Amino acid sequence: MENGDVTVILLILIVVAGFLFLRFQRWLDGPTKRRTRIPRHSEIAQDEVVELLEGAGFDVIAGKTKIPISMTVNDREQLESRLFIDYFVQKDDKIYLVKVAKERKPLEMTGSSVRDMLLAYSLIYPEADGVLYVDMAMNKIKKITFHIEV
Repeated sequence: MENGDVTVILLILIVVAGFLFLRFQRWLDGPTKRRTRIPRHSEIAQDEVVELLEGAGFDVIAGKTKIPISMTVNDREQLESRLFIDYFVQKDDKIYLVKVAKERKPLEMTGSSVRDMLLAYSLIYPEADGVLYVDMAMNKIKKITFHIEV
């Protein structure tokens, strides 16, 4: 091997190592693999909320879903609760959770109120593309997405 051959081989190895390093970095920074644990129900009751969602172009894929929550306080006291998601819908290959507005618990459109009321749903289903807040009194659908910086 001549001196020029060694230089060319070293340059090729540096380029390949740099390429592999950049691909590895991109893989580490890339989005997490989506899990598909969104429930799908074959029978969904037709009501005015479903009609509004379908009229807006959403396909309703699941109805009311209960998420049980167990909590332990001070390693002794066991507490139980649950969260309810009203619907799961899909549009353009994106899946959204749906919460329907309640008269007794209205949502103020402030950052803290939206966070306190809806962030938990987005964290439970990170594979969802957002939360739809349906206000039947105003006949409106609001799409809410959360962007969390860590």
